[in-house]
Amino acid sequence: MREQNRALYELIGNGCDMIEHVMPVRLYNELGHSNHVKRSNSKCVSMLIDEEGLLKDNETNLIGSYLYGVDQHGQRIVGNVLFVTDVYEGDGISFTGIEPETFEKLHEQLKNMAVAMKATVQSMKGAKA
Repeated sequence: MREQNRALYELIGNGCDMIEHVMPVRLYNELGHSNHVKRSNSKCVSMLIDEEGLLKDNETNLIGSYLYGVDQHGQRIVGNVLFVTDVYEGDGISFTGIEPETFEKLHEQLKNMAVAMKATVQSMKGAKA
Protein backbone atom coordinates (compact mmCIF):
# COMPACT_ATOMS: atom_id res chain seq x y z
CA MET A 1 0.00 0.00 0.00
CA ARG A 2 2.79 2.44 0.85
CA GLU A 3 4.51 1.77 -2.47
CA GLN A 4 1.26 2.41 -4.34
CA ASN A 5 0.71 5.65 -2.42
CA ARG A 6 4.24 6.85 -3.19
CA ALA A 7 3.67 6.17 -6.89
CA LEU A 8 0.37 8.05 -6.76
CA TYR A 9 2.01 11.01 -4.98
CA GLU A 10 4.59 11.19 -7.77
CA LEU A 11 1.93 11.02 -10.48
CA ILE A 12 0.01 13.88 -8.87
CA GLY A 13 3.24 15.83 -8.44
CA ASN A 14 3.75 19.27 -6.89
CA GLY A 15 5.09 17.81 -3.65
CA CYS A 16 2.00 15.73 -2.94
CA ASP A 17 2.33 13.54 0.15
CA MET A 18 -1.31 13.11 1.15
CA ILE A 19 -4.07 12.00 -1.23
CA GLU A 20 -7.78 12.68 -1.10
CA HIS A 21 -10.09 10.33 -3.00
CA VAL A 22 -12.86 12.32 -4.67
CA MET A 23 -15.96 11.02 -6.46
CA PRO A 24 -17.34 14.19 -8.07
CA VAL A 25 -21.00 14.01 -9.02
CA ARG A 26 -20.52 15.79 -12.38
CA LEU A 27 -18.10 13.10 -13.49
CA TYR A 28 -21.06 10.73 -13.33
CA ASN A 29 -24.13 12.90 -13.96
CA GLU A 30 -22.74 15.07 -16.76
CA LEU A 31 -19.96 12.97 -18.30
CA GLY A 32 -21.69 9.62 -17.82
CA HIS A 33 -18.91 7.65 -16.13
CA SER A 34 -19.60 4.87 -13.66
CA ASN A 35 -19.46 5.37 -9.90
CA HIS A 36 -20.13 1.68 -9.14
CA VAL A 37 -17.05 -0.02 -7.72
CA LYS A 38 -16.74 -3.73 -8.57
CA ARG A 39 -14.35 -6.54 -7.70
CA SER A 40 -13.39 -7.12 -11.35
CA ASN A 41 -13.89 -5.30 -14.63
CA SER A 42 -14.67 -2.13 -12.70
CA LYS A 43 -15.19 1.00 -14.76
CA CYS A 44 -15.68 3.25 -11.73
CA VAL A 45 -13.72 6.44 -12.36
CA SER A 46 -12.70 8.77 -9.56
CA MET A 47 -10.22 11.55 -8.93
CA LEU A 48 -7.23 11.64 -6.64
CA ILE A 49 -6.07 15.06 -5.52
CA ASP A 50 -3.45 16.53 -3.23
CA GLU A 51 -5.17 16.78 0.16
CA GLU A 52 -2.97 19.76 1.00
CA GLY A 53 -3.18 21.44 -2.41
CA LEU A 54 -4.76 24.61 -1.02
CA LEU A 55 -1.73 25.10 1.24
CA LYS A 56 0.71 25.06 -1.69
CA ASP A 57 1.57 27.52 -4.40
CA ASN A 58 -0.48 25.71 -7.07
CA GLU A 59 -3.05 27.04 -9.49
CA THR A 60 -6.73 26.24 -9.29
CA ASN A 61 -7.56 23.24 -11.45
CA LEU A 62 -10.56 24.60 -13.37
CA ILE A 63 -11.74 21.25 -14.72
CA GLY A 64 -11.24 19.41 -11.42
CA SER A 65 -13.01 22.24 -9.58
CA TYR A 66 -15.93 22.21 -12.00
CA LEU A 67 -16.35 18.43 -11.76
CA TYR A 68 -16.13 18.73 -7.96
CA GLY A 69 -18.90 21.37 -7.93
CA VAL A 70 -17.00 24.47 -6.80
CA ASP A 71 -19.93 26.62 -7.92
CA GLN A 72 -22.21 24.76 -5.49
CA HIS A 73 -20.08 24.65 -2.33
CA GLY A 74 -17.07 26.93 -2.95
CA GLN A 75 -14.41 24.24 -2.41
CA ARG A 76 -11.95 24.35 -5.29
CA ILE A 77 -9.40 21.79 -6.42
CA VAL A 78 -5.84 23.10 -6.49
CA GLY A 79 -3.02 21.42 -8.41
CA ASN A 80 -3.07 18.28 -10.51
CA VAL A 81 -5.83 15.70 -10.63
CA LEU A 82 -5.22 12.01 -11.26
CA PHE A 83 -8.12 10.02 -12.72
CA VAL A 84 -8.15 6.35 -11.67
CA THR A 85 -10.39 3.31 -11.62
CA ASP A 86 -11.64 2.07 -8.24
CA VAL A 87 -11.65 -1.70 -7.66
CA TYR A 88 -12.65 -3.70 -4.57
CA GLU A 89 -9.67 -5.78 -3.46
CA GLY A 90 -9.48 -7.61 -0.16
CA ASP A 91 -11.04 -5.39 2.51
CA GLY A 92 -11.02 -2.11 0.64
CA ILE A 93 -10.72 -0.13 -2.53
CA SER A 94 -7.59 -0.03 -4.65
CA PHE A 95 -6.81 2.35 -7.46
CA THR A 96 -5.82 1.09 -10.89
CA GLY A 97 -5.30 2.46 -14.37
CA ILE A 98 -8.34 3.24 -16.48
CA GLU A 99 -9.20 0.68 -19.14
CA PRO A 100 -8.64 1.92 -22.73
CA GLU A 101 -12.26 2.47 -23.81
CA THR A 102 -13.10 4.49 -20.69
CA PHE A 103 -9.81 6.37 -20.96
CA GLU A 104 -10.48 7.42 -24.56
CA LYS A 105 -13.96 8.67 -23.66
CA LEU A 106 -12.71 10.60 -20.62
CA HIS A 107 -9.71 12.00 -22.51
CA GLU A 108 -11.93 13.39 -25.27
CA GLN A 109 -14.36 14.87 -22.75
CA LEU A 110 -11.56 16.54 -20.78
CA LYS A 111 -10.00 17.95 -23.96
CA ASN A 112 -13.36 19.47 -24.92
CA MET A 113 -13.78 20.92 -21.44
CA ALA A 114 -10.26 22.40 -21.57
CA VAL A 115 -10.99 24.14 -24.89
CA ALA A 116 -14.27 25.55 -23.57
CA MET A 117 -12.70 26.73 -20.30
CA LYS A 118 -9.75 28.32 -22.09
CA ALA A 119 -12.13 30.26 -24.35
CA THR A 120 -14.20 31.31 -21.34
CA VAL A 121 -11.17 32.52 -19.37
CA GLN A 122 -9.87 34.46 -22.40
CA SER A 123 -13.22 36.12 -23.01
CA MET A 124 -13.48 37.05 -19.34
CA LYS A 125 -10.02 38.64 -19.44
CA GLY A 126 -11.07 40.60 -22.55
CA ALA A 127 -14.26 41.78 -20.86
CA LYS A 128 -12.26 43.24 -17.93
CA ALA A 129 -9.98 45.30 -20.21
